[in-house]
Amino acid sequence: MRNQSFYFNTIPSWIIILMPALLISGPFLSDLGVSLVTILFLINSKKNKLTKYYNNYYFKFFFVFCLILVLSSLLSDNIIISLKNSFFYFRFGIFSLCFWYLLEKNPELIKYLFFSILICFLFLIIDGYIQYIFGKNLFGYELYNNYRVSSFFGSELILGSYLARFFPLLFGIFIWFNRSKKNKSILFLITIIFILSEGLIFLSGERLALFFMNISAIYIILMLKDYKIYRLWTYIVSLLLIIVLMNVFPNSKERFIDQTIRDFTKNTLEKNDITEKIYIFSKTHTDMYISAYRIFLDNKYFGVGPRQFRNNCNDYKVSSYSCNTHPHNTYLELLSETGFFSFILVLSIFILISFLSIKHLILKFIGDQKGIFNDFEVCLLASIILSLWPLSPSGSFFNNWMSIVYYFPVGILLWQRSESKKIIKKY
Repeated sequence: MRNQSFYFNTIPSWIIILMPALLISGPFLSDLGVSLVTILFLINSKKNKLTKYYNNYYFKFFFVFCLILVLSSLLSDNIIISLKNSFFYFRFGIFSLCFWYLLEKNPELIKYLFFSILICFLFLIIDGYIQYIFGKNLFGYELYNNYRVSSFFGSELILGSYLARFFPLLFGIFIWFNRSKKNKSILFLITIIFILSEGLIFLSGERLALFFMNISAIYIILMLKDYKIYRLWTYIVSLLLIIVLMNVFPNSKERFIDQTIRDFTKNTLEKNDITEKIYIFSKTHTDMYISAYRIFLDNKYFGVGPRQFRNNCNDYKVSSYSCNTHPHNTYLELLSETGFFSFILVLSIFILISFLSIKHLILKFIGDQKGIFNDFEVCLLASIILSLWPLSPSGSFFNNWMSIVYYFPVGILLWQRSESKKIIKKY
């Protein structure tokens, strides 16, 4: 029994606690950690008959999604290459189930995870601001293009994405951790981290990350019950900090405002006349989106196979901008690579969360009811909404690093909803 506990509880728990740091190190160690957790949980499930974690809507939905991905790969022109991405995709969903299982066994795991994310944010904030002020970070990585902060991520410009996506999760776990509202030192530290991390997202030069930060902040402020005022004033202070940084560092302002306007509207020469065209985010994005849609029209049901946009876009290109590793939009990537069925499954999850969120708001505003979700769950949902948001550019849905980030809060939400149902049944 001791050996079982070590392999099935202790090792996976530590991997999950360290996952925020492993994600900073890159995709290799984080994906290795997810794979190990998945294997151990599958063995545990077989030995101890953990059918409860598989007999729910989440897993049934996820299982159907995985079948569609595999079938899409089998029907693609590059079966082996596509199967490398789809066949083992199930590990991300199983990882979430294991997270749920471990939290039921030991709810204190969430406290250790809180400190893990907190430490990662502290190091990134300190290192990021050092890099911006002095031109190099603690590891000697220089600023990208002389003004974009990447910190420990180096040439991978995902610092802002990491902070923006983990920010709602950190806030949610803080709410869970500080339920007694007595820990003043943690409250002070987390306030400083909130404000400085949002300023660092701006300095990273990642426009999508800054957009996500604002989306999650607005969603959380509208949905919260107890921490609404706190999140509102920290958000306002963060915006004021960003305004100050815009004036102090004009290069960052130029990217976020001037370049964004140029990307949306671009002068083109047509029949000796200069005309101004309006694009979806930019000409590059627009042309990729058109190519992805054209691929979908010829492969409506199962697409061309996961991660196969890059191998098919040349046949559907609009311009030299049309081709890339993926079309930079989650839903167009699903349509073009895995077809209508996978697209409708993912979209339906986003619609369901949106519907329940609206219902939660209505219940809150028409009376004294608490709504559907507690404040912890609201923050978890904010993190998931960022992953499913349809109206913005995005990373590849099938990228291993991104997939871990997508599924990380799912296990916590499954556990929390399970606990909420237990409380409802009790009373």
